Amino acid sequence: MASTPAPGTSYARDLAQVERANASGRIPVVFVHGLWLLPTSWDRWAGVFEEAGYTAVTPGWPDDPETVEEARAHPESFAGKTVGQVADHFCGLVRKLDVKPVVVGHSFGGLITQIIAGRELSRASVAIDPAPFRGVLPLPLSSLRAASAVLGNPANYHRAVPLTYEQFRYSFANAVDEDEARRLYDTYAVPAPGVPLFQAAAANLNPWTEVKVDTTAAGRGPLLIVSGEKDHTVPWAIAKASYDKQLRNAHAVTEIVEMPGRGHALTIDDGWREVADTVLAFVRRFVGPEGRP
Repeated sequence: MASTPAPGTSYARDLAQVERANASGRIPVVFVHGLWLLPTSWDRWAGVFEEAGYTAVTPGWPDDPETVEEARAHPESFAGKTVGQVADHFCGLVRKLDVKPVVVGHSFGGLITQIIAGRELSRASVAIDPAPFRGVLPLPLSSLRAASAVLGNPANYHRAVPLTYEQFRYSFANAVDEDEARRLYDTYAVPAPGVPLFQAAAANLNPWTEVKVDTTAAGRGPLLIVSGEKDHTVPWAIAKASYDKQLRNAHAVTEIVEMPGRGHALTIDDGWREVADTVLAFVRRFVGPEGRP
């Protein structure tokens, strides 16, 4: 029988990464994962950015288990995490860094990335297939279908919800073949809290929502939004609407790029390196190639 992960283990790991980054003297790149993934989904990206001269920091959401096996054995560890709690968690870690970091996030991690940028805590940011925030209006049918795995049952608000393979295939892995889709599911997919999806669904109806981004912050820094052409979960219409909202910031560069033929799994599938190199090129333009402050 699997044992329950020790409380505080994930946060201690995150703090150790912050201490390592501070000791390095290099510019940190903080990677923020989204729903149904763990920090380990960024391991290959971390290696690329380390080789480029930066220091990679891959924190988890509060109480993230260490491994996919632990996560599947203890889904309750994910339940109840709100967007506000997760954003505050990452902002707290970022504030402990001696050097203002670059922040890169995927899906709901892309939303968190923009929240961090709006609080003027990052020097440059990249939001990959980012979940929408208040003011982003498009609701494509594919997004509604992808979210229905959670939103279809109101009781999921308080639960951790795993995806079936068929749901993962549609939401994440529609742009890869069956063998790769199965491998990605077996390697990466974990349960996720239901509440962020309910929060995002109601964001435009709730003036007090936590799912909001300050798109006018003078110290936001350069922002790149990356969209997968074939993404069902966050299709171009949502990514472009997020870009249009961010573009109104007269104080900072805002760019968008579409990755041809790519789905929501573009950070973990076999084409991940192309996406990582695109992000690294953007970071180098504004932060410098050597990773030094």
